[in-house]
Amino acid sequence: SLKERGLLDTEIARIEKALPGVFELRSAVHVGALEKDGLQRLGLQHPQIEAAAKKPGFDLLRALGFSDAQVLAASDHVCGRLTIEGAPGLAEEHEPVFDCANRCGRIGKRFIHHTGHIRMLAAAQPFISGAISKTINMPNEVSREDIGDSYLLSWKLGLKANALYRDGCKRSQPLSTGVKNDAETKAEAAAAEGAAKAAEAAGPAPAAASAPAEFKPRRRPLPSKRKGFTQEAKVGGHKVYLRTGEYPDGKLGEIFIDMHKEGAAFRSLVNCFAIAVSKGLQYGVPLEEFVETFAFTKFEPQGVVEGHANVKMAQSIIDYVFRALALDYLGRTDLVQVPPKPGDIEVGPVSRATAPAPKSVEAAASKVAEAAVPKAPEVAAPKAVEQPLSSASASASASGAAPTPSRSAKRGSVSADAPGVRFTPLASGAPSPRSSGTSATAGDGAGRTTRGGALGELLSTMMGDAPFCDVCGHVTVRNGACYRCLNCGNSMGCS
Repeated sequence: SLKERGLLDTEIARIEKALPGVFELRSAVHVGALEKDGLQRLGLQHPQIEAAAKKPGFDLLRALGFSDAQVLAASDHVCGRLTIEGAPGLAEEHEPVFDCANRCGRIGKRFIHHTGHIRMLAAAQPFISGAISKTINMPNEVSREDIGDSYLLSWKLGLKANALYRDGCKRSQPLSTGVKNDAETKAEAAAAEGAAKAAEAAGPAPAAASAPAEFKPRRRPLPSKRKGFTQEAKVGGHKVYLRTGEYPDGKLGEIFIDMHKEGAAFRSLVNCFAIAVSKGLQYGVPLEEFVETFAFTKFEPQGVVEGHANVKMAQSIIDYVFRALALDYLGRTDLVQVPPKPGDIEVGPVSRATAPAPKSVEAAASKVAEAAVPKAPEVAAPKAVEQPLSSASASASASGAAPTPSRSAKRGSVSADAPGVRFTPLASGAPSPRSSGTSATAGDGAGRTTRGGALGELLSTMMGDAPFCDVCGHVTVRNGACYRCLNCGNSMGCS
């Protein structure tokens, strides 16, 4: 039993509590059900086993020494077979009454044929004015001819719609009734056996000489005079000022969120939140963690964003702030509605990684001075063809009158030769004053890319602007043609 293998009563109680919501025993007996020192207490502290335990699909029961036959027998006894086929006292001719749209469980063979779905719809279609939203489930092994015959049968029976779905045709689907097959089970068993042999060959892990030293974070203070930017915007009609403070290397060190015409309590909470985020940044918490935690946070005020070139919709003030920071300091364009163009210098300090370092003020001033010194015109032979002048300009210059201003001058443009006007040209590729400084090194970005593992990368691609769960309020993820909540398991409406 599990208790004989070393599991505590609290761990067994946690497993028993999870049993009503699982289809097989392996889903309840996992590493998450153990205490913090569970692997070490059970003798599974080898580095290879610990690394495998952090990955999805790790089989704790096999690691504890249970065979596949024992696990399947226990799973059938505790969780059931997920099918009524073969039940004692049930006649074979009565089994069609209990048929479902798909095969049930690991040993289930029966299911409703796809033509049965079509004929059920045809029976109800004459009494309904419109089409019927009903999925016609088909097994994975159907052929193209079967699909063509299904559409032809639907036409013959007078259906107005035919929503076919072949099992397993999408990368993710709302319903999966099968468990791991024998090939997958054998492959995992071979991997676990190899890890166990490696653990035996390496011997027991050496005991720690002493208790690990307590980690004490150190604060990295900002300089007294620091750079940053101020972004003014409106979220749902409420004006928000986002101000940032940067380290000399361009990394974000602090934020300020100012909201005017708001209640004192709300403004105080927002200010305290900005201070807490600033403290975290200065003590080494990566900005990515704040973005992943607070992006898509939903509360009022929310709606259309005015004043920001890239963020056009936000679900709250906090959502807008971290969308803007993710764009300006992480270069993330997946959180904005209007991605910046490749040559846009408004991306913030991220664009400084590839931009040349800003030149000193003296060097820039000397170049401007050199450009301002007029050079003596060179005498050249008159060309045969000159650019024609307008008759008005020619007559005005012949009579000595002042030339008529051009259309652009009438609209308010100022000539570069006008007295008292000075222009400071920017060299191509040079950063704007707002984006001066340097960015984080490429190595830091590469390290951040691999953070979170395969599950984090998958969720980041599936989440996007997914709606919130209408049961628990958690952010949902793509699941087939709709969305599913990973927190409570609620589906957002698949047919």
